[in-house]
Amino acid sequence: MRFRGIVIPTAIAALTLAACGSDSESSVPSTPEAEAFTDRLVELDDIVEIWSDADSIETAQVAAEAATNLIVGPGGPGYGDRNGDGTIEAETARGVLRGSDGTPDGLADDLSANECIERDVLGGSWDDPSARWGEMTDAIDAWQPDANTMPTLASHPMRVVGWATFALDADSVEDAREYAGHAGIHVRISANALTC
Repeated sequence: MRFRGIVIPTAIAALTLAACGSDSESSVPSTPEAEAFTDRLVELDDIVEIWSDADSIETAQVAAEAATNLIVGPGGPGYGDRNGDGTIEAETARGVLRGSDGTPDGLADDLSANECIERDVLGGSWDDPSARWGEMTDAIDAWQPDANTMPTLASHPMRVVGWATFALDADSVEDAREYAGHAGIHVRISANALTC
């Protein structure tokens, strides 16, 4: 994947995902769906690292936009050129989560039989995608620096979108990098869900 001229590795081995258990029998299932999900989480982890190391607010916001787009996909809320620079970062045909009208399916939908994916990534039922995304936008709208509403969201990728939204609204690179630290935690939880 190319991100603002930087080539980001997307090999599964590029991200060390700690399994929820420490026994050597825990491993990422070898299916195309699991590999697609893992590749996406590798991309997200790499982008959040760029965001957290950003030396300018512009770089941080480009990365925050890319992280959002990879999660919400073209049918999700906020997809597109969120920082208004004329470029859609990390364009994708499918997000981690499904679109507001239920299409396209998200990469996590393919793995919903895994109870940790269902709990930590999907955060429950997606029978009403519009309502699920509404929960996220309500939590983002209600958030204040001294009143963190992100823990109300069961879906950890949605929390990443929340922190990315705050970075996109931030005035300082220091604040944006702080939000990246929060987002990174939720990317790792999402990645670990596949093997727990």
